[in-house]
Amino acid sequence: MCLDFVTSISIKALNLNKIKTMQDLKISKRKPSFPISPKLDRYLSKYNRNIKIPIFYDDLLRFQGSIVVYDKDDKDTLWIRVYYNEYERAEIEYALKKVYTIFHSDGNENILPFLTVDGIDFCTFGNSKPFRIKIRNVLNDNSTYFYVKTADASRIYGLELEHMLSPYNLNFLVYENTLIEEHIAGIPGDEFIKNMLPNCNKSEKSKIAKEFVKFNERCMVRLLGDMRSYNYVIVPTHDFDKVVYKIRAIDFDQQSYEGKFNIYRPQYFKENYEMVQLVTNSIQKLSIDQYKTEERSIVVKRLKSFYNRVGRLIECMTTDEISSKEYVNQLKMTIFEYTHDLNFKKSKNMGDILKYSLEFLTRNYENVNPANLRH
Repeated sequence: MCLDFVTSISIKALNLNKIKTMQDLKISKRKPSFPISPKLDRYLSKYNRNIKIPIFYDDLLRFQGSIVVYDKDDKDTLWIRVYYNEYERAEIEYALKKVYTIFHSDGNENILPFLTVDGIDFCTFGNSKPFRIKIRNVLNDNSTYFYVKTADASRIYGLELEHMLSPYNLNFLVYENTLIEEHIAGIPGDEFIKNMLPNCNKSEKSKIAKEFVKFNERCMVRLLGDMRSYNYVIVPTHDFDKVVYKIRAIDFDQQSYEGKFNIYRPQYFKENYEMVQLVTNSIQKLSIDQYKTEERSIVVKRLKSFYNRVGRLIECMTTDEISSKEYVNQLKMTIFEYTHDLNFKKSKNMGDILKYSLEFLTRNYENVNPANLRH
């Protein structure tokens, strides 16, 4: 009998003893930043991701001081607002406004006089240590954020896979060692769980539970790890007489890096305990299995839509080293135990594992029509 790629413990089957094991799920400290290989660089150029920009991540590190940024409840946000010497500030702000025009339009400088940099924030929490840039249009007072980070190959793979295999498009640019990434709007998962989820009605909770099942499945099949509640956002959209909720990943540092398979399943993090309980209390196992099958078949359809592009990206990954041999061996043997697919056993790196995972998914769910599944 062919074992399902993700047949293990369903969310519905989790009990309190299983939940307690979430506390033992550890993420590696300070994941290294992997350089962009020449092959990945050519891929990025082919798909217009590699564009020359007038400022680098290292330029922003030259700040002279900072102040702590607090939220509306006077709690430390773990961001600091930085400032620069006056002779450097004008140059840096001009370059950031220029990046904004490249990022959001065609680089036309006619709008530069109407843009202002309202804030440059730096976060020392996590691996990527990003800068968050706030750009405001003085004509209409609208503001937009984008992030400047060190270009990390595993993160770039994560961004590209999210762009192609999730329901959402992503905008980002890479130039040498610098990554420019768009802001993903939404309510941080931890904030939503704490302050908003308790006030949702039964119907809304059921919809959120369904989205968490699909989100859990999507992260797992494309090996996106560390989706704790503060690494994804909840996006509510008003639709006639109801609110539709979607869940979007916002952190892609842990794409195909860790060796523990459960790290790629959001259901196993203690920070998502309330979401797991929500699924347990809102959805029957039959519906959970249906939503999992639906999400896998939709991912397969996206794979076919981006067939050439995904193929080129995976080819880059299979010649790249974005994890340790120890983690590769640990992950491939775990998945082999689930699937009994010998391809996993012979995988040499994370690119191979992801390649065979997507091939396995396609073989088993290519002919499933989501339209025929009940909602």
